[in-house]
Amino acid sequence: MRKLSVCVLFGGISPEHEVSLRSAESVLNNIDHSKYNVFPVGITKGGDWIHFTSRDYSLLPSGQWEQEPGNRRAAISPVRGQGLLTFEGDCVVRERIDVVFPVLHGANGEDGAMQGLLQLAGIPYVGSHVAASAVAMDKTLTKLVADQAGIRQAAWRLVWSGEHQKERVLNALEEQFQYPMFVKPVGTGASVGVSKVKNREELIAALETAAQYDRKILVEEFIHGREIEVAVMGNDSPVASICGEIDSGAEFYDYEAKYVTDTSRAYIPARISEETEEAVRDAAVRIYQAIGCQGLSRVDFFVTYEGEDVIFNEINTLPGFTSISMYPKLFAASGIPYPELIDQLIALACEVQAS
Repeated sequence: MRKLSVCVLFGGISPEHEVSLRSAESVLNNIDHSKYNVFPVGITKGGDWIHFTSRDYSLLPSGQWEQEPGNRRAAISPVRGQGLLTFEGDCVVRERIDVVFPVLHGANGEDGAMQGLLQLAGIPYVGSHVAASAVAMDKTLTKLVADQAGIRQAAWRLVWSGEHQKERVLNALEEQFQYPMFVKPVGTGASVGVSKVKNREELIAALETAAQYDRKILVEEFIHGREIEVAVMGNDSPVASICGEIDSGAEFYDYEAKYVTDTSRAYIPARISEETEEAVRDAAVRIYQAIGCQGLSRVDFFVTYEGEDVIFNEINTLPGFTSISMYPKLFAASGIPYPELIDQLIALACEVQAS
């Protein structure tokens, strides 16, 4: 039987470039190379596409991979049947690609842009398609869907970057929310640009920070509760993993706590009742289906300390796959080890194309 050719895409021009490199290192180290012909393709911060031909995946997190002598310029053609194009001098080599595994985070990676290219090219790919990717990436659109689906979530307000420092906007926010409150760019992940604010001075600074990443800014009420995450996998009949809990060891689970410091701690399973865990898992599948997700997503919730109320936070259609990321850890704890998880995600991508 012919081995499937899998292109693992990583890097990208988003602020989450470094996280993607670490995710790709883990995926490439855990994918079964005896089952697949693997083509790692990285996108630099400048937008250049490179076919990384080395098997030394430890070079990825530091960025050294870009300097490998065996590298070739590369591109995925939107023309159906062209597949992966690599360039050797004046020669163009076409490689058949059966599946793309986009290990990309943030803008142009999980917001529907890359998915649109792959759709045009007719290449199956891991994860949600264009519409679901775009809706899940835009936190305000996600919240509109959650409202329509009857899923409880934190109170929120959209602020446009051109209005964010006006007195009337600041007054409206303080009338709607008590301090502390959260300020987030609408279209980033990995907690990039997210702030927890306790007074007007911090609110002004946080809105300014968020505006550097997105013209749409989300302001939310603070929920005092446990941070619960659940992994979901599937197409027509998605399943949820057991729940995990994040104790950030900081003000909140920000980028530093996730990827830089060692203050955070994960509890798998989460320290919640069985009844609450089932409610979280049910809500995760409901929002996954309401948005129209396929393949995979990680869904985040708050569970209040008093009463264990389940409150939806956000959904990530291409969650982190680093060695410390919750998505693979949650399914490993649910009985699906990392290499088998990759196999199942690739199979789900092929299933969508076949249907």
